[in-house]
Amino acid sequence: MIKFQELKVGDIVLAEYDGQRSEGEVIGLDGEDKLVNIQTSVQDFWYTPDQLYPIPLDEQQLEKFYFERQELPDGSVKFLKGPFRILLSRKGDFSHFEMWYREDRRHFSSRLGVHQLQNLHLDMTKVPLDLP
Repeated sequence: MIKFQELKVGDIVLAEYDGQRSEGEVIGLDGEDKLVNIQTSVQDFWYTPDQLYPIPLDEQQLEKFYFERQELPDGSVKFLKGPFRILLSRKGDFSHFEMWYREDRRHFSSRLGVHQLQNLHLDMTKVPLDLP
């Protein structure tokens, strides 16, 4: 489940309908009824937050947003998109990492969802992180 307050238009999430989960994009928010309009490959539909799930952030998800990958000599891995950076202290370990943009540096000790990365990117850079 994702909290309604965490969602913004453009966020990528998993929406559950009849036991099936599909990746989709938030295309509308109804603050009064706390409903979220999700566009999947099949249709647009309104969901409640308890029908929405985060997509775990991993290397494959970063590739979808065209992050460039750099392996460093100490075994860490850096992902770059313009001046925005994500540094994994250990290859493939998204449970403990750093993220920065210019002088704004943040540390995370738990996994994030793709929608959370999108919201952090927007907060730090003032530019949305959308799928191409």
